[in-house]
Amino acid sequence: MAPMHRGWASLASAAFGSLALTGGAFAIGQETCVAFKSAPSTFPIVSSGKATPILLSPDEWPGVQRAASDFASDIHQVTGLQPRLHNVTTSSSQQSLASIGSNAIIVGTLGKSALIDEVVNRTKLDVSSIEGKWEAFFAKEVANPLPGIKSAYVIVGSDKRGTIYAMYDHSEQFGVSPWYWWADAPTTQHSELFVTSSGCSHGPPTVQYRAIFLNDEQPALQNWAMEKFTNGTGAPLTGSPFNHFFYTKLFELILRLKGNHLWPAQWSSAFGVDDPQNQPLADWYGIVMGTSHEEPMMRSIPVEWNLFGVGPWDYGTNAQFIYNFWVNGTERAKPYENVFTVGMRGNGDLPLSEGQDIQLLEKVVSDQRQILMTVYNTTDVTDIPQVWTLYKEVEGYYDDGMRVPDDIALMWTDDNWGNIRRLPLVSERNRTGGAGVYYHIDYVGDPRDYKWITSSQIEKTYEQMSLAVARDAVRIWVLNVGDMKPYEMHTEFFLTLGYDASRWNPQNINDFVVAWAQREFHVSQQDAQEVAGLIHNVTRHNARRKPELLNSTTYSLVNYREAETVVNEMDNMVAASTRLYNSLPSNTKAAFFQLVHHPVQATATLTKMWIAAGINNLRASQARLSANDYASQVESLFMEDATLEKDYHTLLNGKWDHMMDQTHVMYYYWQQPMTNTMPMITKVQPSKQALPGAMRIVPEGTLGAWPGDNMNDCAQGYSCPNPTMTIDPYVPFGNRYVDVGAGGPTPFTFTVTSNVSWVKTSPSKGSISPSAPEQRVFLSVDWSQVTGVETATVTFTASPQGQPQMSLPITFVANHTVVPSGFKGFVEGDGTVSIEAAHASRNTSVSGITWTELPGYGRTVSGVTPWPRGGNELNFTAGSGPSIEYDFYLFNTNNQGGNVTITTLVAPSLNTLSDSRPLGFALQIDDDAPQTTYYVPPSVPGQVPAPWDGLDGWVANSIISVPMVLPVQPGAHTLKLWMIEPTVIVQKIIIDTGGVRPSYLGPPESIRV
Repeated sequence: MAPMHRGWASLASAAFGSLALTGGAFAIGQETCVAFKSAPSTFPIVSSGKATPILLSPDEWPGVQRAASDFASDIHQVTGLQPRLHNVTTSSSQQSLASIGSNAIIVGTLGKSALIDEVVNRTKLDVSSIEGKWEAFFAKEVANPLPGIKSAYVIVGSDKRGTIYAMYDHSEQFGVSPWYWWADAPTTQHSELFVTSSGCSHGPPTVQYRAIFLNDEQPALQNWAMEKFTNGTGAPLTGSPFNHFFYTKLFELILRLKGNHLWPAQWSSAFGVDDPQNQPLADWYGIVMGTSHEEPMMRSIPVEWNLFGVGPWDYGTNAQFIYNFWVNGTERAKPYENVFTVGMRGNGDLPLSEGQDIQLLEKVVSDQRQILMTVYNTTDVTDIPQVWTLYKEVEGYYDDGMRVPDDIALMWTDDNWGNIRRLPLVSERNRTGGAGVYYHIDYVGDPRDYKWITSSQIEKTYEQMSLAVARDAVRIWVLNVGDMKPYEMHTEFFLTLGYDASRWNPQNINDFVVAWAQREFHVSQQDAQEVAGLIHNVTRHNARRKPELLNSTTYSLVNYREAETVVNEMDNMVAASTRLYNSLPSNTKAAFFQLVHHPVQATATLTKMWIAAGINNLRASQARLSANDYASQVESLFMEDATLEKDYHTLLNGKWDHMMDQTHVMYYYWQQPMTNTMPMITKVQPSKQALPGAMRIVPEGTLGAWPGDNMNDCAQGYSCPNPTMTIDPYVPFGNRYVDVGAGGPTPFTFTVTSNVSWVKTSPSKGSISPSAPEQRVFLSVDWSQVTGVETATVTFTASPQGQPQMSLPITFVANHTVVPSGFKGFVEGDGTVSIEAAHASRNTSVSGITWTELPGYGRTVSGVTPWPRGGNELNFTAGSGPSIEYDFYLFNTNNQGGNVTITTLVAPSLNTLSDSRPLGFALQIDDDAPQTTYYVPPSVPGQVPAPWDGLDGWVANSIISVPMVLPVQPGAHTLKLWMIEPTVIVQKIIIDTGGVRPSYLGPPESIRV
């Protein structure tokens, strides 16, 4: 039903309906002022079967009155007792107030609530900490606040939202999750509820306007809303389902998450047209409305222009009609709190047509300012919030010299993939309008859509948005959340960071997730840590390659055991998530399924399906019968993907039906596929034996197979020699493997023998059949028996039923490399030294800046970056700045030529200090001269550098590979990484001595002694 504001007469009381919730929760990133047992210096909210009444003033903001009803209802959900709400006038008699009780909760807004002003005047309550501040509050116990009231817990907001946040802050601490409706998080139950007498407080938020943007809302969010909030027809002019029944649910969530601003759904909707109650109710709740970067002056583009516009969307030829169109939008929005988007883009999120020059665009902004003057009847519009979003080509206009008045906020943007393109320079940080950031965790466009499932890391969001804080881009933040579900936790983190960035640092980001897990699922600290690990692993996996970008060879099927390691990670995630899910009480399972279990299962299913498809095709090319088993796996996993979608849609009797409608399997170009299509698979004829015989032998690290011909066995592709394998003591896995497979329907037994005693085989024999078509044999070395380089022959002999015995010898070369005693550091193994950047030997600070680990950041383990940022934005010449060092030992160089290739894997960050300060760093080996590289080239204004794009580009791979050739000889060395520019983030360093093989994540980390 529609939300309803109730008017209360003096001393009139009302009991409000409750929300059916059970369970437990607590708050995140806030001062704690709630207790569940009486103690000295506590005030009772509910005690001994009695709920303390809540008092407000009749002249209070309607949004505060409404939130107070939520506050009372929240207390009821926690305790089972409903506090009575009273509207109280300052003229109320002592006798009438005493009838309420000796204790009360008094809620109100400073300067708005006559009741709060009376309490301040009577008690001389110090309100200087919040007076005149934006969205601040405090709460504390006050003695004798009003006649007849002995003691009260007084909650005071500096403004409307300050008061609202104060109540929701307490509700969350009481045990009501902000996601109680949107993710079905259960509520903690307590019979007793207290607050500390000293209470809680919060000053002005870090970011003034903290917004989400509903975008790309078809098919999931729109189909869901159509089913749940309409009779199936939607709005008369647009067919949109996003009416006030939908939006009031969203408004409440935003406020509970300490947000205050919304860009509404746009593509088939018009917020101000679809439902005449949308705008007034947003203001009534306390939400500041805006419109996206391509929708000026509170008009929805393209929908409203297509409905009401006359002529082309071209200000050069149709200025008057467009001007009038904007006048109407401004007049419609005038009664409410807004941030006006200024400027102009093409109709439908496109660039303006060619020939739209800067002079014309500056006139657009000038005319928009004139509209504000006219509609608001003022000559000074500097107090009317306005924003110019420098999105895509619009940033190019700025780079080419376009400027807007100083009071208009400049909203910088990311590249749609979480990498901020530019931020204010030191010279741009004194504008009165300030600056902000528009950021994405969902996107439609090049190189590919990503909007199915959570695929962004909060570790990266923290790194990028903390940079925005350091560079004073804190006027407005907007997060593109797509359908919002399934991005619940990330959405909350973004708004939480914007509300109070000072509480978070690179070392405590995981604490947010742990606290979130405890609040949502009421699990132990240990289980919450496991949930945090699951969330980290699933988002790290999906961020290093978006699910929509996966294919059957993303992860190497033959090198570094990469694909099978990923499969093992997926299986371990599912096992852990399943254990947790099964251990939870029934009232918690729905929330856990939506927020953790489904993302884990869906990610694992899709990933394993693509890898199985790759193995299927590889096995078929190797004439292996097991190809058919992998084909069946792909078919099964493809159906499992559909089952998981159905499980989501049938949860809670279909509450979230359609929310997983998004297609996500088998993209053919950047745009979403029209249906899910199974990856390509093939089969071998199970009744037919491979030409070379019943046994197939495939050594680790090759696409080929023996015996017989295979294009990958040697360059010639036929009559190839038998395989050779190498090993040394510093191979990270400590062994090699050989797969023994069936080449057809004939079963066989096999043995593995060697002509030397130092080769260890496990197992040394086995059997192969159509029901068990392959077995892996591991080869290891007893290094105590090997000196220098020694060679063995390992023979695989098969005895097929009814066929002659067949055998295949493998040459196995063991190189017993030895590190001098006393050396500490990374050791070359398998032709490389691979180092996770955080695992340094030494770290040196300069000017207070240090290479600092960002735990959990990036594709593998973490990243390191110069920290802190901001301030004077220091940069250094090579060899003069902060450095981080890595000790390593080499046995080889490239072709023994005295050089190695060092590839530094860095985050795909962009030149946020402009192309005049490109990202760069320097490498130095020992005392040689440092070599500097600037690896992000200049781009055309408003565009991204060329290597950014493409299916193998920077953002698709979520990494930039920076190779450098440096001279070095075998032996012990130190690699120094020097800071040149801030915001470089190094994840991994790979020193190639000639043995690095293709893979997605690079070689696993080398052994460190």
